[in-house]
Amino acid sequence: MNTASLLCVIATIVSYILAKKLYLKFPYLLLNPGLFVPFVIIVGMSLFHVSYETYMQDSKWIMWMLGPATVAFAVPIYEYRKVIRQHAFSISLGIVVGMIVSVISSYYLAKLFQFDQETTYSLMARSISTPFAMELTSNIGGSVELVILFTMITGTAGVVFGDLLLMAMKLNSRFAQGAAFGNAAHGFGTSKAFARHEEEGVAACLTMVLAGVFMVLAGPYLIRLTVAIL
Repeated sequence: MNTASLLCVIATIVSYILAKKLYLKFPYLLLNPGLFVPFVIIVGMSLFHVSYETYMQDSKWIMWMLGPATVAFAVPIYEYRKVIRQHAFSISLGIVVGMIVSVISSYYLAKLFQFDQETTYSLMARSISTPFAMELTSNIGGSVELVILFTMITGTAGVVFGDLLLMAMKLNSRFAQGAAFGNAAHGFGTSKAFARHEEEGVAACLTMVLAGVFMVLAGPYLIRLTVAIL
């Protein structure tokens, strides 16, 4: 066990606990643990010249805990099952359209910046929660490390700009607002949706999980078809 890697694990856990307490006292966007802790860790790694490989050596289990955490979202989904059945068609259609738009827009973005194939596939797999994105990208020849980064950037952008976009769209339905957060900003968006209203959080949970399942099953074909056609 590497001492530096062990210290990184401890620093991550302690930083998260302190950041969560700080955010409860001062609920500002920039102090959100999902944004603040990665920033602190990156600054610390840069100052002490700690490599990504060293950090991940003993911290991989934190990333894999996202899987059970995602499954835990099934509890509020079950509690709101009647409401979900009422919106089943609109949710399903929104997920399919959202994922298709995400894959196509990511492809054109990658083409604009002339990314190589591995980076392109990683970018095209980034619009679902991290556990699903990791599984998807490993099946299409992308980079797990890159898709984690792209997924976090996507979630962060959704949290930062989500409120403004929903206001501009004048979307009044709480269920629709939550679905938008879950579909576009996955885990970060779901946390944001729960902070706004429980019904929004449930909608975000559902769309996040279903979008992840849809992309793991259909994503490889959708991505390869997009690359072949476009």
